Amino acid sequence: MATQNIYDDPEFFENYSRLERSKEGLSGAAEWPSLQALLPDLVGRRIVDLGCGYGWFCRWAREHGAKRVLGLDVSERMLARAAEMTSDPGITYRRADLERLDLGDQQFDFAYSSLALHYIGNLSGLLAEIHRALAPGSRFVFSVEHPIVTAPEKAGWSLGPDGRRTWPVDSYQKEGPRRTNWLADGVIKQHRTLGTTLNLLIRLGFAIAHVEEWAPSDAQIAARPEWAEERERPMFLLVAVQR
Repeated sequence: MATQNIYDDPEFFENYSRLERSKEGLSGAAEWPSLQALLPDLVGRRIVDLGCGYGWFCRWAREHGAKRVLGLDVSERMLARAAEMTSDPGITYRRADLERLDLGDQQFDFAYSSLALHYIGNLSGLLAEIHRALAPGSRFVFSVEHPIVTAPEKAGWSLGPDGRRTWPVDSYQKEGPRRTNWLADGVIKQHRTLGTTLNLLIRLGFAIAHVEEWAPSDAQIAARPEWAEERERPMFLLVAVQR
């Protein structure tokens, strides 16, 4: 199975480039403060970023003392944009299919992934390779779309009688691919229950340190009232584990 390379689709990439998180980087990602709180001290660490996109986290990690950072992505367009925005010999970008990742003899002190793993069918193989390549005691922090978001097989949200958006929750226990129309038609995401993801990590030898069903804080809603609807259901799942 090859990783779906939707980010190299011209329509998708153009629409993605208009998102707030694409224009503003980490500060434009609502969940970033919560993810940042899960990070270890990065000084001197060897880091791999799985699904690095524009390289925002790679550059942030170097600014915060990382020894070297390897950014991996399947999208040539994303990697080209990352390279344009980076002038740091401590960062290497490389095209990689996360469905069949081989990190070779490289060893890392920290692994990070933001909103990439819900595209991966062979998640067990990817997580096993991350576990193998991490030094003992190292941390892995990642975010994915919450399984409540990935579950519905029917069309997305609808307007309720009060004018608020509502989200269906159907076929939750039926795991597998979901075809959605997000930024472009025919985007495939992989639905897994929360239990499946956490138990897979445990089975591979990770120790779970933190699990967060993300919602915006009061301060964030005060600054961005439109984010209040994100409390209707968790949009993201944030997880930190120890090797």
